[in-house]
Parts: sequence; C-alpha cells; structure tokens
Amino acid sequence: MGFGSRRASEDLIRAGRVVVDGRPAELGTRVAAGFVVEVDGVRIETGVDLVYVALHKPVGVVTTARDRNGRPTVLDLVDPTPRVFPVGRLDRDSSGLLFLTNDGVFAERVAHPRYEVPKTYVAEVAGRLTPRSLTDLRRGVDLDDGPARAEHVAVKATKAGRSIVELTVREGRNRLVRRMLAACGVEVVSLVRTAIGPIRLGRLKPGMWRHLRRDEVVRVLTAAHP
Repeated sequence: MGFGSRRASEDLIRAGRVVVDGRPAELGTRVAAGFVVEVDGVRIETGVDLVYVALHKPVGVVTTARDRNGRPTVLDLVDPTPRVFPVGRLDRDSSGLLFLTNDGVFAERVAHPRYEVPKTYVAEVAGRLTPRSLTDLRRGVDLDDGPARAEHVAVKATKAGRSIVELTVREGRNRLVRRMLAACGVEVVSLVRTAIGPIRLGRLKPGMWRHLRRDEVVRVLTAAHP
C-alpha cells in the first residue's frame, strides 16, 4: 500500500484497522489515486500533492507562515512549493521537532488538544527540581489558563546548579512546558522538543528538514486519541 510499507503499517493492516474504499485492507493491497483510505475511521489523504515535513526548528525562528516584524520564519527553511504550514506551536526561544504540512486533517489531529498527541521535551533549567516538584508535575500544576500535567517527567542530569529534565505532555498551550517548570520554581535556560508522537528528532540538525514517510504519517495519526 502506498501509505505504509514498514512493519508498523503491516501490523495495522493485520489488526483490521485499515480500510480501503470501505473494505478491510490486506497485505499487498494497492492504493490508486481517488481511493479512500481510513485508519481507525480517520481518512488518510493519498493525493501525490500532499507533503509532510519534519523540521528541526532553530532558536530565533518563529513558527508562523509570515512575520510582520521581518523575523525569519519556519517557511524560510523549507522548499517553497508546494506551500506548507506549521502544525502547532514552538516558541521563538525553543528549538526542536516541528511538523509542516498542507494536509488539514493531519494538522488538526496533531495540534488539537482533544487528540492528545504526546510531545516530548528536554529542558535545561537553573536550579533543581525536588521530588515534590516532580510529583506535582505528574499530578498537575495550576497555571493561569488552567491546570496542566506531565504524562512523564524525569531528571536526566544535574551539574553546577543546573538540571536536565525530560517531560512529555499531551497538549500544546502557549509556552506550556516553560510555565509548568516556572510553577515549580525553576527557570528554563533552553528547551528542545525531541519527539511528537512516535516521531523523534533524531539526527536532524538545527535548520534541517526531511519528508515524513507515509508509514510515519500513519503512526502519528494512530497515536492520536479518537
């Protein structure tokens, strides 16, 4: 099938979660232009003009299609055609993995809070998080726009009054991770998003990008809560 050729996609097919034109897909099923493909009831676009990009956004670049202040945007870093748009937010002072696409269904599934696609970050903070702070982050901390919790949080290293902390959250409010850590009394020195769903930043250098494989697109969509 054109949308996935790796083991993860084959497992979805074997489990009966993939439907092509109303019928359960089988291994080896071919998808032609105009076919309707669904995974867990979500339609997967198969048009050849759809593009899915994984970008390592550098610090100092804004996550918008256009900036009225003339600052560099993420669109300055990728091919201009076909035109794509950033999925969700990653603030100017942060770096890391960002998706860009022209597929509205994919963008909504990744960015909308109700689908709870996990995003993982590594933060360097000034100070140390206490065991109580780690517990609070897991249970939820109060922010000015409502409580927020980390699905996973762990201190990876401490040195010279600073700590390296890894967190996974399932929502994308503005500067959420920074505000959660601030609520625990530590200031973020640097913040990198290392994964969105099952897709990791890997070896992508700042400013570099690659196309997502079709099986990766399917894996991201199936990571979203229905």
